Amino acid sequence: MRLPYRIGSTLRAAKVLFAGFGVAVLLAGCGGGSGPGPIAPGMTGSTGAVKVALLLPLTGSGNTPSVAKALKQAAELALFDFDNPSVSLVPKDTKGTPEGAQAAAQSAIQDGAELIIGPLFAQEVSAAAPVAAQRNVPILAFSTDEKVAGNGVYLLSFLAGRDVPRIVSYAAARGKHNFALLIPQSPYGRVAETAFARNVGRGGGQSVVRATFPPNDANAMLGPVRQVANAMKAGQVDALFLPAAPEDLQLLAPLLASNGVTSKGLQFLGTGQWDYPSVGKDAALVGGWFPAPDPKGWSDFVAKYAKTYGSTPPRIASLAYDAVSLAVSLSPNPPGQRYTATTLTRGSGFAGVDGLFRLLPDGTSERGLAILEVREYGPQMIEPAPNNFTSAQY
Repeated sequence: MRLPYRIGSTLRAAKVLFAGFGVAVLLAGCGGGSGPGPIAPGMTGSTGAVKVALLLPLTGSGNTPSVAKALKQAAELALFDFDNPSVSLVPKDTKGTPEGAQAAAQSAIQDGAELIIGPLFAQEVSAAAPVAAQRNVPILAFSTDEKVAGNGVYLLSFLAGRDVPRIVSYAAARGKHNFALLIPQSPYGRVAETAFARNVGRGGGQSVVRATFPPNDANAMLGPVRQVANAMKAGQVDALFLPAAPEDLQLLAPLLASNGVTSKGLQFLGTGQWDYPSVGKDAALVGGWFPAPDPKGWSDFVAKYAKTYGSTPPRIASLAYDAVSLAVSLSPNPPGQRYTATTLTRGSGFAGVDGLFRLLPDGTSERGLAILEVREYGPQMIEPAPNNFTSAQY
């Protein structure tokens, strides 16, 4: 299970986002292999010279605290792996509210934090950001809402639409230029379509047919599917861009197949939302291409986390590991120069559990992604992710 996207400020949205695409985890210099064993008690605290705050909704409603606990454990795991005694984590409970996040940020800064990791939700980030900005303390947040990025706030999460250029350029390089679009009537669909429109012309492509469908409504999907089928039968298109979530793919796949639209006759192109283990059970989707992180990084992280804590982490947990890894990797810089905008947005980026990524000056992020193909028993990588941003093709 990996991630796509624009999550906003609710846990439900976060679940959707991370269920579709892979979240990035910054493994700068961290090797794989087996886990370190039980985490030693007292590994967080304020003894290190470089204090890094960790703002999470450790208490709150629903299952938010369980997600926060996993994020905290992943952060501790990174601190243990990198074994740098000069860095200490300073956990602060946001209580899942803007007021709690503001108070947590104030407390963290009073404790001498040079960097804030978290919060989780967009409203929390918005509340913590002004407090941190007053003291020039940057924030590495987990939200996927781009509206909260910038002015010292950097989003580590996968962002909606940012994977689209990768799949468009890959398809164009393989002779796919005439596209049908089948777009969900949702905020994510609009973002994905906008990104597609912005990039399709670069490779000499064009959008020939556009159809939209309401999510979670199989009856209403039939008409749009027939539009695509008619265009395919008329020889007008050679690829179908389908940025749908797993639940909609499962409704669409039988309709596509019954109308003669399969990846055998029309190259299917997905987004990170296709990145879930059972995608190949729908025969119509087998052979489709989509962008995603190399699966090995996540599987290695899961094995290490499970060995340490005895459970499987939620997909978002890798973000916390990456954030702490980044913090540790930059900690040798002199005080006042560790977490500047220049160091955080270095052009070479950082290596993560989910591959290469870098933070951008506007507070968003960019990632190097692999191309996966849908197979009957799960996705298979057919083109590796770039190992540097110079060679990345978008």
